[in-house]
Amino acid sequence: MREFIVEADGGSRGNPGPAGYGAVVIDAATGETLAERAEYIGIATNNVAEYRGLVAGLRAAHELDPAARVRVRMDSKLVVEQLSGRWKIKHPDMKPLAAEAARVFPADRITYEWMPREQNKHADRLANEAMDAGRRGEQWSPSAPREGRGELRDQPPPTRSQTTPGGEAAKSEDDARAARNVATPAPSTGWGATPDMGAPTTFVLLRHGETPLTPQKRFSGSGGTDPSLSDVGREQAERVAAALAARGTVQAIVASPLTRTRQTAAAVAARLGLDVAIEDGLRETDFGAWEGLTFAEVQEQYPEDLKTWLASPKAEPTGGGESFAATARRIATTRDKLIASYAGRTVLLVSHVTPIKSLVRLAIGAPPESLYRMELSAASLSAVAYYADGNASLRLFNDTSHLR
Repeated sequence: MREFIVEADGGSRGNPGPAGYGAVVIDAATGETLAERAEYIGIATNNVAEYRGLVAGLRAAHELDPAARVRVRMDSKLVVEQLSGRWKIKHPDMKPLAAEAARVFPADRITYEWMPREQNKHADRLANEAMDAGRRGEQWSPSAPREGRGELRDQPPPTRSQTTPGGEAAKSEDDARAARNVATPAPSTGWGATPDMGAPTTFVLLRHGETPLTPQKRFSGSGGTDPSLSDVGREQAERVAAALAARGTVQAIVASPLTRTRQTAAAVAARLGLDVAIEDGLRETDFGAWEGLTFAEVQEQYPEDLKTWLASPKAEPTGGGESFAATARRIATTRDKLIASYAGRTVLLVSHVTPIKSLVRLAIGAPPESLYRMELSAASLSAVAYYADGNASLRLFNDTSHLR
């Protein structure tokens, strides 16, 4: 089942005043923008514009795949809390809009989460573009000129009409009250959760130890020779096993089916007295004809294919390998499966570079090209916590202190 992220926003220059909304549909597995919606709606309040943006985003997602799951992300505390069922909908203008939003997807396939305003820039920009187009007597379109971005630079943010004494934008009395009453949870130590969030499902992500190909920086995926750990790799596995045993928080171990991950997992399992479950979805990307080659060798033998691969996550390695976009979809499906199977537990996932980077990227909402900007060492530890409300928190990344 596909999963979409819908980010929506709306604004009113006057509250009520000239208003518009923006919405974007994102592929949750790849981070790719699939659809944009924006519209000038005339004179309306901020909250009406936000609801209209949400409805437009949900409809766009439904057009793409009516059977998909949807995560709605908005900076409106009011809309998120009302549609999550935690706040009553009292205003008569909100009730029909909320009912309209609720009809697009079944309730069991949609979740709502609040995010800070600075993280909602895409939808906010679209809403501003729609309002700018309306001021010019035009309708917004993706190909329309976007002079409004420059015009807004030297003006106060136009999508919020009031500010609190602390400087935070207040879109409504409900939102202002929510901003005063909701504190940002303090991070906890280690891999655990803050008390008010409940027990998350925590994945401790362990990259396997070195193989003979690792120090040579050769492509080593799931379509190659399936190398075993080297002597250095076996020593690394023992060191990380000792560190995890001392920590004592891992409750289950799941590993990729490849030899190097199973050997690394076995070293940890022996220390912790646990069994190892094998999950095919955690395997490394298949690098096709590039398996066993260095980057320089691929560049020499397949220069155009490599150039295309570096430019697009949808591109496959030469010889029918697996694209990073395909890997991301596989990893997202595997993640959801494991979260359901190990809800509320701390699980060690022994995997590879691309799957671990993909889990981290998806957790923090980073674009696909971020995979090229992460360093992940052999036998390193990372950790991601997943909460019941759909949020994820990166707790640790590329820790190799146990190897020193």
